[in-house]
Amino acid sequence: MRGPMRRASLSRRMFSGASVLVTRNLPARIPSPRRVPAILPAALLLVGLAACNPKQVAAPTPPVPEVGFVTVEPQAIPYVRDLPGRVAPMRIAEVRSRVSGLVVKRLFEQGSQVKEGDILYKIDPAPYEVELASAEASLARQEAALVLARQQADRLEQLLSRATASQAQYDAAYAAKKQAEAEVAGAKASRQKAQLNLDWTDVRAPITGRIGRALLTEGTLIEPGSMGALATIQQLDPIYVDITQSVGELNRLRRDLASGELARLEDNTANVHLIMDDNSLYPLAGRLLFSDVTADPSTGQVTLRVQFPNPHDELFPGMYVRARIKQGIDSDAIAVPQQAIQRTDDGRAEVWVVRADETVMRQPVEVGPVVGQNWLIRSGLKAGQRVVTDGFQKITAGIKVKPLDQTPVHGETGPKHDADEAAEVPGDQSSGGKAEVAPRAAAAQQRH
Repeated sequence: MRGPMRRASLSRRMFSGASVLVTRNLPARIPSPRRVPAILPAALLLVGLAACNPKQVAAPTPPVPEVGFVTVEPQAIPYVRDLPGRVAPMRIAEVRSRVSGLVVKRLFEQGSQVKEGDILYKIDPAPYEVELASAEASLARQEAALVLARQQADRLEQLLSRATASQAQYDAAYAAKKQAEAEVAGAKASRQKAQLNLDWTDVRAPITGRIGRALLTEGTLIEPGSMGALATIQQLDPIYVDITQSVGELNRLRRDLASGELARLEDNTANVHLIMDDNSLYPLAGRLLFSDVTADPSTGQVTLRVQFPNPHDELFPGMYVRARIKQGIDSDAIAVPQQAIQRTDDGRAEVWVVRADETVMRQPVEVGPVVGQNWLIRSGLKAGQRVVTDGFQKITAGIKVKPLDQTPVHGETGPKHDADEAAEVPGDQSSGGKAEVAPRAAAAQQRH
């Protein structure tokens, strides 16, 4: 009983004090013998890893990005321009009547092909047949008077030689003979005029070409002084295309040709192609004839005339076309694929260049027109430089890259620069504007 009583007495003393600190040691929890084998291997593994890797594990190094590039090489590229133009007939003639009268017959089919000299209209010939008969009668009368005058002059000439006639008589007879000759000549002219008027009652085609619609019908009276056009004939093969080019651009081209920067084309070469309104290419090439000597004061444009063959009448006067004209050849031009050109925020053109240490940098350039699938570079690049064409999203300035050569092999997959393959915008593209490129017959192979 002493034990319990003593603990009760001790408890009473502890509560009676001002502050009592009560502590109790709790026994440690002993794990179950069944869980010890599962915990022990994990603990040993952590201890082993800590002993083997005393330092933190380093992050893996990112791979070097791959970029495609082309090596810049000078090449001969034609200077090609796409210029607006209108189709115009080579020759055009209005069919008009030279005499007045009643139209009695139309002898052509509207819209058909006619030849020079074909009869198109018939005008009533009766009045002109009467005029011709009167002129012939007048001529016969004058010829009879001439015969009499000649006989009289010859007779007086014989009498004068025998001194049986005076000189005055002979002079009068000789003058009468000359007057009769003049009268005959006048009568012949009148007869010829009457014959012409009669012939002109057959209204003939003045040129060979395609005739349009008839502007007058049978029964129409053509009055003197009001002889309008009866029809219009246009010669369409060959045919003209009048294109316009700015004076400044034409002068710059001439300076480049004079300085030797551009090589001249051979004379009489077919160096102009037409792009139709559906973007198809006209199959036959044309030849530049001349450029006008005056400029339009309202537009500052000069007209250039090109001649095209038109055997199937595919070109009609008044059609709007685009003429792709080759005006020279740049023998050492530098061009890069269109996808290589990047634009800054202010619209300036630049490219990515792979340096000798396999790092990349930005290179500002000045671009010219679009030729084929490439941009013509006017300044900023030199031969032998490597220009990035693929993988732009992987690179930043100064980063090391793994370059992959995508330079096309000459003659296999390289861009074509022939006149019928090159595309050109109507204006100068050095300002960085978008270029309108004519569609190609076959798309370029996509680079990976």
